[in-house]
Amino acid sequence: MSRGEYIAKMSDCTACHTTQTDKPFAGGLAMPLPMGTLYSTNITPDKETGIGRYTLADFRRVLREGIRKDGSRLYPAMPYTEYTKLSDADIESLYDYFMNQIKPVHQANRENDIPAIMSMRWPLALWNWMFHKQGAYRVKPDESAQWNRGAYLVQGATHCGTCHTPRGLAMQSLASDETEHSFLAGSDLGGWHAFNITSDETAGIGKWSQAEIVQYLKTGSVPGKAQAAGPMAEAVEHSFQYLTDSDLNSIATYLRSVTPFNDDKNKPSRFEQGQPVSQDLKLRGVPVDVASKKMPGASLYMGNCSVCHDADGSGSPDGYYPSLYHNSVIGSEHTGNLIQVILHGVKRHTASGDVMMPAFGQHLSDKEVATLVNFLTKTYGAKDANISASDVKALRVSE
Repeated sequence: MSRGEYIAKMSDCTACHTTQTDKPFAGGLAMPLPMGTLYSTNITPDKETGIGRYTLADFRRVLREGIRKDGSRLYPAMPYTEYTKLSDADIESLYDYFMNQIKPVHQANRENDIPAIMSMRWPLALWNWMFHKQGAYRVKPDESAQWNRGAYLVQGATHCGTCHTPRGLAMQSLASDETEHSFLAGSDLGGWHAFNITSDETAGIGKWSQAEIVQYLKTGSVPGKAQAAGPMAEAVEHSFQYLTDSDLNSIATYLRSVTPFNDDKNKPSRFEQGQPVSQDLKLRGVPVDVASKKMPGASLYMGNCSVCHDADGSGSPDGYYPSLYHNSVIGSEHTGNLIQVILHGVKRHTASGDVMMPAFGQHLSDKEVATLVNFLTKTYGAKDANISASDVKALRVSE
């Protein structure tokens, strides 16, 4: 793998700019936002529809300032606010990769689906003036080389804050590094919740070991704690699994140093909730029609989940089928991720193997999904989530 390809993997360019495997980086991914839908652009070296006419200076300007060759400004859905921290050397390597190692694809960019009044780009100049801190990462001499490498990766190339740092009313990130309050404190994005990954032991990942963080980034799974799904599974599949152990350890070192953030000290840790509770004994001998009326949650669980996750929620001994107790998704107060996983399943491919959970959205109604979620959180999590069918419907519609 060339240095440029490694930086592209590290920066997860594939996640947004590839929608068809036979047309890598040709764009077209829909990105729903409050103001409408944006579509990612063609970044292959095609001279008519891609970036084939970009000079190195043009390319650097896009990554550092969010300004295209024609002078128009990018929406910050493209994380130039993080890529600005890339070094000149890494930008040059990335440029060489896209210009000389990627096949040109002639594919016109799709028009954004945004109301005309919201599609004007001139306000972005004001947005950048107010919120964009331009400039490459600056080494902190008081910290170790490993810490600085981790800070460079987290703040820049891997752009963890894009999802994990809360945003303000103008969709600006509320923090850009460990010196600012709420950096990596968790945020909602696209129907998913990106969890708090600060060093707080209850709200964040402060109880994770260095090895567990590295394992999660490389495989998407740490049995007894968390499994990656949705956008995070994509990040593991397309980006993190390709990073060297040295870089993954640098990321872990930096994350473990980020100032702990916890807005409610009374909240229980999402990783330490629940215990094995068998549903088999509860339903044994009970007629199906009676069970579905009197114990609908347990019935749905046994009919749809127990084959893989076992009757008591313990999963498989090797963790391939996760335990439902001591599970970050079920133990969290944010139920959106659990709803999404039930509706759409899990699909994750890494060098350690393929992980697949089927989607149940096609044959479970909104009411049934809500019943199942409430049962799971009450039985194996901290408490009954008390969600309704309308909550499930809202997430179906958001897709």
